[in-house]
Amino acid sequence: MSSWKNHPWAGVFPATLCAFHENEALDEAGLRAYFAELAAVEGVTGLTCNGHTGEIMSLRPAERAQVTRILAETVRDINSRTGRSVKTITGVSAEGSLEAIDHALAAKEAGADAILLMPPHHWLRFGRTSQTAVGFFQDVAEAAKIPIVVHQYPAWTKAGYTLAEMLEMVQLPEVVCIKMGTRDMARWLYDYEKLKNAAPRISIITCHDEFLLPTLLEAADGALIGFAGFAPELMIEIVHAALDGDLARAKKAQQTVAPLARIIYNFGEPGCGAHQRMKVARWLLGKFSSPHFRRPVRPLNGGQIDDIRQRLKAIGFHPVR
Repeated sequence: MSSWKNHPWAGVFPATLCAFHENEALDEAGLRAYFAELAAVEGVTGLTCNGHTGEIMSLRPAERAQVTRILAETVRDINSRTGRSVKTITGVSAEGSLEAIDHALAAKEAGADAILLMPPHHWLRFGRTSQTAVGFFQDVAEAAKIPIVVHQYPAWTKAGYTLAEMLEMVQLPEVVCIKMGTRDMARWLYDYEKLKNAAPRISIITCHDEFLLPTLLEAADGALIGFAGFAPELMIEIVHAALDGDLARAKKAQQTVAPLARIIYNFGEPGCGAHQRMKVARWLLGKFSSPHFRRPVRPLNGGQIDDIRQRLKAIGFHPVR
């Protein structure tokens, strides 16, 4: 058995969509059904709500906790019936340490097993010092005492962490995993090796939906990706094959994944448009309760929806709407 299979923070972690009614209220029944479907899939290590795929920026603080609670309750029920140990992870996005601590404590109370800690987004504009970046994690770790997944942003942003900063972060006992979204492939293997050497207990998982197979084959312990919240079985097949070193099986899976990825990601990075196409595609396939995004995002028009419908049909899927 490969060592990754014994690691509690390795494998496939779908980043989940968020279901809304047409009036923008949370669709609790839709969320429970969707979370239950994903959690029941063999090979899912944990589910991540309130990420960018889950429209965290459009959720009020109480709603973030509500979504976390719904996920945690659903996962506990699945685990009790199956004997599995699927984890509940929830995103925390805040502009300051005190606010982040509040959100982390709310997530903990709602039943989260870990938080996905995003960088404060004002850093994207103004940057920050290394002391501030590492201190942010220290603040949340010490106050909330909950396992933390580091959310590494692309290297081209002012919010991405340097290797030196991550080497400090992984010394915090609360840090259990890095969601590596650097998108700097020239450094991918080097950073992985340095981090694993410094903290072997840490898992480093890719979130490069658009570079999934290359990152997995070069160096990774799993994947935390929105695409796994869309097509979990396909993502589990490609991730597990790559982690097992079965190149032929991984490439065969990639041939199935690639045309579907082009519908969702349109040759780009994950982003609001991709998440919207993902939600609409699942809804068209009868696997999501509604196609609605929250404002300020505007709905896709009829032509755009029909384009997704026709492209799904062209690669062998069967839309019901």
